[in-house]
Amino acid sequence: MTTRKPKSGINHEAYLVRHLFDPDKLEHTPTRNGYGEGLVEAGKKNINVMVLCADLTESTRSLAFKNTFPDRFVQLGVSEQSMASIAAGMAITGKIPFISSYACFSPGRNWEQIRTTIAIQNSNVKIAGAHAGVSVGPDGATHQMIEDIAIMRVMSNMKVFVPCDVIETKKITLEIAKLSGPCYIRFAREKSPVFTTNKTPFKIGRAETYRFGNDLTIIAAGPLLYEALLAAQILFIDHKIETRVINMHTIKPLDVKTIVKAAKETGAIVTVEEAQAVGGLGGAVAETVCLSTPVPVERIGMQDRFGESGNPRELQEAFGLTAPSIIAASLRVFKRK
Repeated sequence: MTTRKPKSGINHEAYLVRHLFDPDKLEHTPTRNGYGEGLVEAGKKNINVMVLCADLTESTRSLAFKNTFPDRFVQLGVSEQSMASIAAGMAITGKIPFISSYACFSPGRNWEQIRTTIAIQNSNVKIAGAHAGVSVGPDGATHQMIEDIAIMRVMSNMKVFVPCDVIETKKITLEIAKLSGPCYIRFAREKSPVFTTNKTPFKIGRAETYRFGNDLTIIAAGPLLYEALLAAQILFIDHKIETRVINMHTIKPLDVKTIVKAAKETGAIVTVEEAQAVGGLGGAVAETVCLSTPVPVERIGMQDRFGESGNPRELQEAFGLTAPSIIAASLRVFKRK
């Protein structure tokens, strides 16, 4: 495994080597917790931060903000369409509203209101989609939002973020509170590995390389980035393939420069996401390399199907979203170089 130091000065790869395979050192926490923590901190820093929720205060981790700033919290009940429009109105007055619900409802149910009252007006509203992906588990296909990355990144003026763990979720929540304009952040319900730190390099719109290599590249977003790192380690141990692993936490604006550099230097790319492979991160990366540096691409994600009820981990395995499937896709794309 290559262990050269990133330009940031923090050898995050070395940190991963020490902790990746040691369960005793690896905490598991839902990414949604970072949203709740970020909201409270953002609220302390700026009195204009508001939180609106659609009857899912505890589930979306908005409860801590409600308890800390009850006069800046609005409970709208099961009314996602109204929530989006009301938030747009608040933004006009200088407030910074965060609207919180399950991703299947927001942006799933209120996409038209988000488009018309928020995106077209370039309103300063932040949309938080909780319980995204098939890891929602027993709730089944209706609640397993896997189309949200695709439908939000196609919307003009919208910025789209998919954090990899609880720490990065908090970072993104704090950063988008300072950004001007509409943003969408998606996070999961289940506990997932915490493999970044407060010192891990992070900047909106800049992809981060978590592992260095020149044989192929894996570009991942969300908690499945951990599976990508596991896959990369096994590819090196079993096949002597040096894999570059990139954290693409910002889907829009996309870090085109990093993608093109990876395409030129490694000649093959695998994308990984807990969402539809068509239109999401996989679509964004494929569009980028097709227009600039055509190389073979394999996409790990939901392959034009809906989810189903089941144990979260078993569903990820069944739909080919875990390390073994990433390894198989990597070997296929490596042969296509």
